[in-house]
This record gives sequence, C-alpha cells and structure tokens, in this order.
Amino acid sequence: MKQIDKLAWIELNDKTILLTKSYGKDVFYIPGGKRDIGETDEQALLREVREELTVSLDEKTLQYIGTFEAQAHGQPEGVTVKMTCYSGKYHGQLQASSEIEEIAWFTYADKDKIAGVDKLIFDYLYEKGLLG
Repeated sequence: MKQIDKLAWIELNDKTILLTKSYGKDVFYIPGGKRDIGETDEQALLREVREELTVSLDEKTLQYIGTFEAQAHGQPEGVTVKMTCYSGKYHGQLQASSEIEEIAWFTYADKDKIAGVDKLIFDYLYEKGLLG
C-alpha cells in the first residue's frame, strides 16, 4: 500500500478557508505539497506555500492542527494521502504562482469541489466552528 506524504497550510478568514487549483486539475486543494527528501514539516510547508502563493510563512507562528488520511484523489484504489496540517501567519500578498491556476476562499458549502482528504479537514474545521 502506497502513501503520499503531504503538508498543508490552513489559512482561515471569517469562517472561510483558502484553497488552490493547479492547472489541469479538476478539484481544489488546501495549499501545500509533498516533502522533499530530508525536509522537516516546517521546511516543506514554507517552501511549498512560497512556490504556490508567493508569500512567506512565519515559521515561529506555525501551529499543528492535525493529520488526516484518505484515498488519494486521482490515484489507484489503495493509494492514500497523509496530510499533516498547520496554520500560521504569512507575509506578502497572496497570488497564484506559475503552477496554480486559481486561488479562492471556500465555505463548508463548497465541500463538493475539493479532494477527499480535504473533505475530512473541512469536516474537522466545521465541527470546531472554524469554517462556516
């Protein structure tokens, strides 16, 4: 059984969450990505967010939110994704980078437009009263 190890940045604003859609993808994802060999959670998350959204996360403000696992979107049955999630403050202006087609703020009602593991994260944030 194969598992994809990913990090995600949870950015909430007025009970909405920031999501991205890469070129060629059919669903939105929570910003983040795969860890490079030898990277810590923090290093991978800072690099991925900078690459996708051109902002810098403040490493000192990162807070662990949780780890979620589900069937990986667009992968063969049995391939799972493990998403380790953090929140944290950023510097700069959010904008889509070369690999990102679109950024958007979603509410819980937009859950049908996201990947499977992100649905678990939406449920968690909704139950905590953080997502409207």
